[in-house]
Amino acid sequence: MAEAMVRANETTVPVLPCVSVEETLEFYEALGFKATHKQTRPYLYLALEWSGLALHFATPPKGVDPSGEDVGGCLVLVDEVAPYHAEFTRALRAAYGKVLAKGRPRITRFRPGASRFTVVDPSGNSLIFIQRDEPAELEYGGSASLTGLARVLDNARVFSEFKNDDRTALRVLTTGLRKHGDTAPPLDVARALATLIELATALEDPTEVDAWRRRLTALPLTESERHQVTTDLRTTATLHLWTTEPSQDHDEASGR
Repeated sequence: MAEAMVRANETTVPVLPCVSVEETLEFYEALGFKATHKQTRPYLYLALEWSGLALHFATPPKGVDPSGEDVGGCLVLVDEVAPYHAEFTRALRAAYGKVLAKGRPRITRFRPGASRFTVVDPSGNSLIFIQRDEPAELEYGGSASLTGLARVLDNARVFSEFKNDDRTALRVLTTGLRKHGDTAPPLDVARALATLIELATALEDPTEVDAWRRRLTALPLTESERHQVTTDLRTTATLHLWTTEPSQDHDEASGR
């Protein structure tokens, strides 16, 4: 008799806790998922599918607190992550009239060139979409090759893009700019200010935004450096798209 062989054709389907059937279905269907199975009795079980992705949901353990956002998780490895973020933001805008960028559920912001983003669902589960060619070893807490404000910027990036903690990123960057701003290269200062403006806008904390903008405008930058910073500022200028309908000013600025 021929010996059975393990073949590389496995399919893994995560089973995530579901705190609210109605909210879970509403959110994932807004993203574009289709429910292939709905069951609440004698026990809860949902099966949702979108593209090649399947997610199943079941009754959560007792005492689960969705607000902790550490209930369950799933890593989704894709060839290119940007199209997924674009499709989900389009779907959310169509369903809700805005992109859900704060609270729960939400989708994290995405910068051009980033290698991941996170979808947090109503139950506090996180779906992390990751580009397959993302570096195997990421710097968490600042690259050892960086110093001064450049290192602070790297730390802030880790908090914002990988830990989804914009408020800590803003605090780290504010402290770092106060400490290193007078001695750092103008380009690093400009990047720090642009990032602060972006974070404060996302957090709806505009207290110092005007002062940061004035300081940024006054920096002595070359045309090449201004172009680099403009990329960040273009993202900042469109952050209102995450919470409201596009404004006339944005449409004019983008040539639409």
